Amino acid sequence: MVGILIFILLFVGGSAFFLFNAGKVRRNILLGRDIDRKDRPAERFKVMTLVALGQKKMFAKPVPAVLHLFLYAAFVITQIELIEIVVDGALGDHRIFRPSLGGFYTFMISFIEILSVLAFIGTVAFLARRNLLKVPRLVKSELNGWPKLDANLILLAEITLICFIFMMNGADEVLYSKGISHAQSLGDNSFGFSISSHLGPLLFGGMSEHALHTIERIGWWGHLTMVLGFLNYLPYSKHFHVLLAFPNVFYSNLNPFGQFTNLESVTNEVKAMMDPSFIPPPANPDQPMRFGAKEVTDLSWKQLLDAYSCTECGRCTAACPANITGKLLSPRKIMMSTRDRLEEVGKNIDTNGTFKDDGKSLLGSYITPEELWACTSCNACVEACPINIDPLSIITDMRRFIVMEESAAPAELNGMFANIENNGAPWQFPQADRLNWKNE
Repeated sequence: MVGILIFILLFVGGSAFFLFNAGKVRRNILLGRDIDRKDRPAERFKVMTLVALGQKKMFAKPVPAVLHLFLYAAFVITQIELIEIVVDGALGDHRIFRPSLGGFYTFMISFIEILSVLAFIGTVAFLARRNLLKVPRLVKSELNGWPKLDANLILLAEITLICFIFMMNGADEVLYSKGISHAQSLGDNSFGFSISSHLGPLLFGGMSEHALHTIERIGWWGHLTMVLGFLNYLPYSKHFHVLLAFPNVFYSNLNPFGQFTNLESVTNEVKAMMDPSFIPPPANPDQPMRFGAKEVTDLSWKQLLDAYSCTECGRCTAACPANITGKLLSPRKIMMSTRDRLEEVGKNIDTNGTFKDDGKSLLGSYITPEELWACTSCNACVEACPINIDPLSIITDMRRFIVMEESAAPAELNGMFANIENNGAPWQFPQADRLNWKNE
């Protein structure tokens, strides 16, 4: 009974703390401007199935794609075993589904064990790629400090979780073969799981009954606490993408990459000048009208969802021609900076009840104009992202602010703007001389 109470307190407390922090993330995302992404639902489900569920864009790089597939499949399928652990913990039972499922139960746990071994291989490979091989996109300057530690911590946690799984299953195999398992009346003399039926006797075969029970319980409780710990770690980590990738892909921009959006603020200004009968929508006193984006609250909720969904894999930066040629721009850093500023704004609201000006902004304090103007608007970053994140939309909105509110465009652009104003075209020739080339 004590064990059941401890389990219930741990499970309910861990779940409640996660929901509390997840609510803060949701609140932060909804600080962004509203945008309609509910159109074309059939196409959105198709994109989500191919890109998020099917990992379609991951396979542009086959080796990390296969390694990631090991972890992804293990993460999804292992939830079946987690369901049993939760039911066992709440009822004080052990392997409650085994008697009713019989051979299918053995097959499923065996399949999970095989996936766990593959996930172990993938995790070790990812640790090596980051810390030994030092793959270039995984050692960029924006990953120094917490981002690098975050990636390594979660990989080490995955290895620990896998070890707990095999401690639980392996010790249980030995216990049941001796007729002293927690699980009773299962109808045969072993579970026969694909890996632990061999690994268990090898590692734990000569141990006493007390030691075996201790190892099995450490594995069981360790599995549970690692899962709850991982769940509550997500809101503080880039690994929140395991939950946000699906909605983020579902709400992807389905328009052609080269199609830019019109600013509602600009559209309303033009309509008011061209049509005296046009009545602009009432201004929101809590959200002053702005041309472009200076702060995270000027971005849309989808752009903020992008920031929280970023996996920091660096495929966008590796594909960016500006970054490749030594420019300051890194699309990954744009997303990381947006998330960092959004987190800071959220903490400000938590402390003060409402946002109090802290003298900072996304533009200037976190992202510099030099980064923004290095972008060629080629959409390589958007194409490369495995979950359809769009750094270019943030870059474009911030450049709009620089041009339209600060009049601080680079000199090259100012010359073009003057030509458009005076000549109706980007070139310095007047309209009357535009066709002179035909007479040459």
